[in-house]
Amino acid sequence: MPKIKSFEEYFKEYEAWFDKNPSIYQSELEALRSQLPEGGTGLEIGVGSGRFAGPLGIKTGVDPSAGMRTLAETRGIKTVNAKAEELPFDDASFDYVMMVTTICFLDDVMASFREAYRVLRAPGVLIVGFIDKDSFLGKQYQDKKSGNKFYQCATFYSVREVLQLTQEAGFKRLNFVQTLFADIHSIKTIQPFKKGYGQGGFVVIKAQKN
Repeated sequence: MPKIKSFEEYFKEYEAWFDKNPSIYQSELEALRSQLPEGGTGLEIGVGSGRFAGPLGIKTGVDPSAGMRTLAETRGIKTVNAKAEELPFDDASFDYVMMVTTICFLDDVMASFREAYRVLRAPGVLIVGFIDKDSFLGKQYQDKKSGNKFYQCATFYSVREVLQLTQEAGFKRLNFVQTLFADIHSIKTIQPFKKGYGQGGFVVIKAQKN
């Protein structure tokens, strides 16, 4: 079952986090923007409140949380009640698919990547933004997850784990960027993003369908 209970109950609190942490949000947003293709039709899986899809020009999103979908629709996003593992779209429907801090809440990450592969037109791309389990930030999240209403049921992944899953799902030509290089409580300005992984707490992987 999708891990949506906390998001249904506290979706307004989740949304308020972005207003309270604008530098972190903008840092992640710009890292994601750097990996998006120019033009084409996009889909966000786990669209949430539309905080990323909206400014990045993605017009369609799926999410199992009714509260989150309501917020996303206020940002002009067409939302669909669906799980990442069972997308209600035809094969080759999109030019790119994005997932942001979504994989940690999924029941089956591999199934979601295979679904993303299915609905992509070749040579479309999958863009996955996530907290690297092996980073200093990932370790902070894991240490405090039991007391966090949103992340207590999350499963965090390392870059190598996500890399393996994307490759097993059939994706090739992977590219990495990273951001958030300081303690999350000390970030007061937009952090730059740079290529690779291993230093930043937030990593974006772009992987291409053959």
